[in-house]
Amino acid sequence: MLASKLYCPTLREIPAEAEVISHKYMLKAGMIRKNAGGIYTFLPLGRRVVRKIENIVRQEMDASGAQEIMMPIVQPADIWHESGRWNAYGPEMFKLKDRHNNNYCLGPTHEELITTLVRNELRSYKQMPLTLYQMQNKYRDEIRPRFGLMRSREFVMKDAYSFDVDEEGLHANYENMYNAYTRIFTRCGLNFKPVQADSGQIGGNRTHEFMALAAAGEADVVSCTVCNYAANIEKAIPKTLELAHDTEKEAELIATPNCATIEELVNLLHISIEKTIKAVAFTIDGKKTVLCMVRGDHEVNDVAVQRIVGGNDIQPATEEELKVHGLQPGYMSPINADIPENETFFILVDPTAMNISNGVTGANKHGYHYINVNPKRDFKNMTVATIRLITEADVCPACGAPIEIVHGIEVGQVFELGTKYSEALHATFLDQNGKAKPYVMGCYGVGVTRTMAAVIEQFNDDNGIIWPVSIAPYEAAIIPVSTKDASMVEIAATLYHTLCQHHVDVILDDRNERAGVKFNDADLIGYPVRITIGKKSIAEHTVEIKTRRTGAEEVIRIENAAARIQEILETLRAENK
Repeated sequence: MLASKLYCPTLREIPAEAEVISHKYMLKAGMIRKNAGGIYTFLPLGRRVVRKIENIVRQEMDASGAQEIMMPIVQPADIWHESGRWNAYGPEMFKLKDRHNNNYCLGPTHEELITTLVRNELRSYKQMPLTLYQMQNKYRDEIRPRFGLMRSREFVMKDAYSFDVDEEGLHANYENMYNAYTRIFTRCGLNFKPVQADSGQIGGNRTHEFMALAAAGEADVVSCTVCNYAANIEKAIPKTLELAHDTEKEAELIATPNCATIEELVNLLHISIEKTIKAVAFTIDGKKTVLCMVRGDHEVNDVAVQRIVGGNDIQPATEEELKVHGLQPGYMSPINADIPENETFFILVDPTAMNISNGVTGANKHGYHYINVNPKRDFKNMTVATIRLITEADVCPACGAPIEIVHGIEVGQVFELGTKYSEALHATFLDQNGKAKPYVMGCYGVGVTRTMAAVIEQFNDDNGIIWPVSIAPYEAAIIPVSTKDASMVEIAATLYHTLCQHHVDVILDDRNERAGVKFNDADLIGYPVRITIGKKSIAEHTVEIKTRRTGAEEVIRIENAAARIQEILETLRAENK
């Protein structure tokens, strides 16, 4: 490729809207352009990176035995009603009507469509196991699109679906995909960790997220410092803390003016935060109110709350919803709450909070708290369940060793769905005895465009992107210092054609620009290898080769340059195998 022909409108200034490194550099390097909130056009360099990631994914999917198909983006509402997810999926689903007033959605995922596709064709146990996959755009109406490709409303995903006759076959398929994903992200050059996760709206009993570790990640990953335990923070279940027990005292109502937060309460009463019991309330599906009680220094895990109570859409309870149950915002607790007898109000208390003796909690009266509260005695009609998020002060749930919590970007996830969708959609096959049984399913997703962003988050410096060779838009860039010097141009052109003949993905920067501009653009875009043709190339018959990742420079005779460049690229590739 000649740089003079490349459509690559680089920017000298970073747009103010860009918050994270990947977003900044993709805009600055001319890889993407914003069309609307969370919607982007991929320019030639960005598209080349996406295609290279897609090629890696395809190679590993095909090697795993999966077969590629293509399903429509527009899906009929009927199949989502049949599965029960049309209303359950929530406001992230883009919904539309055709001219005949029929309801459709833009596919956020394809479990319904794939299941209804095969239920009329996959009739016998002899046709399984079967795994089908596609590479396609997905659409989710994010409430707050941000971070460029990391949280966008249109994105490229590889989604795969497996069909087995029993749980044993599903487990084997799950491990097959898990291993394929490990190879995919290794080949993409990522520093990643598979972690236990919550299945969320997709459903199923077992799932792992593949997390690219990066400071910009929106997910927290819990990792043991000794054993191999790793989990999304929402999935990690902390051990109950055993606390010192004092002699029980009678609960006492005291005035606590202007103390609507735990911090204000601690400062007023001069007590340890470990003696406070914090209240957080949610509404689920607009029907169920849940009052959650945790120790004052702990945070509520809303995913755990939703898992315990059930439902689809969990939101912080409004002041109006709280007051219906006699709950005073800033001063809440189960004490003096108006608890209905029907199943619309739930009190969940974390077991560590239950172990507090003579603690302090709200009185459901503005400006007042109770002291000397003992939850086992004073809280009524409650359910005790682990609803707090784990902290770095906790220990590993598996072995009891210290843990660390780091940020991660979810780039892939694998699910064991079981029969959730096949039963709901009446998708069955005939087993060896001629009996109809539902398919045992799994689903497996790779965020292709998110992987691109995650790689940049991990590999960059002050000058720009540092691509792994496997997904770089071009593997090498040849830069003649002056395009007005015929000898430099000739040497550059000869080396360019030689590398092309050896199937090196190379770009020749033949633009009539200053050398500094070309060098800056090469570093910004992140070509793994840069070859400079300068005055020494003419005088000494040499070229300068620089490796972007290490910064190492070496001078090589022209006749040996092509071989040395290929050798460097092979060394860089070997790092991601």
